[in-house]
Amino acid sequence: MSEHRHASARPTATGPWVIDTRDLGRRAGSSRGYRRTVPAPGLGLAGVIAVPAGGSVELDLLLESVVEGVLVTGTAATVVEGECSRCLEPLSADVQVELTELYAYPDSTTDETTEEDEVSRLHDDLIDLEPVVRDAIVLALPQVPLCSPDCPGLCVDCGGKLADLGPDHGHETIDPRWAALQERFGGNRDNPEEN
Repeated sequence: MSEHRHASARPTATGPWVIDTRDLGRRAGSSRGYRRTVPAPGLGLAGVIAVPAGGSVELDLLLESVVEGVLVTGTAATVVEGECSRCLEPLSADVQVELTELYAYPDSTTDETTEEDEVSRLHDDLIDLEPVVRDAIVLALPQVPLCSPDCPGLCVDCGGKLADLGPDHGHETIDPRWAALQERFGGNRDNPEEN
């Protein structure tokens, strides 16, 4: 009966990003695999490239109990969408990042000798993966996404996509200082004798 009360007093994991490590135990060397698909709202560089609304992240992880805490290694994969920074065409890309993060046990040497923001920590045997995965994915995203490395962009005069306009595309511009002469003589530059 007392064991049952003790078990029910334990905290419960909440949220899709939180993992309960109690079943792993604190015996160094024990491990277990972990696969989960989690929602990824607002993950990316706002207005540039991000996981779309309703998108998710695939986690494929190994949790290992070590002397100082729980070592999490593996991958996080998702699909991001945005637009090309040169031609403004929509684009999408697969992103996969490698993760290696130690979550320190409370009162471990690592916990006591490092600043709060230098290492992740277990809280009531729970680890929150969201900050680590978010940082890894955001750092992997291009700050200037391109549909292709050699995208020529847009025409500065007409706004057309240069890849579609062809190599002969151009706009004849007249120096404003000569515009009055062109108006006076009819603007036929191919055959000046007709003017």
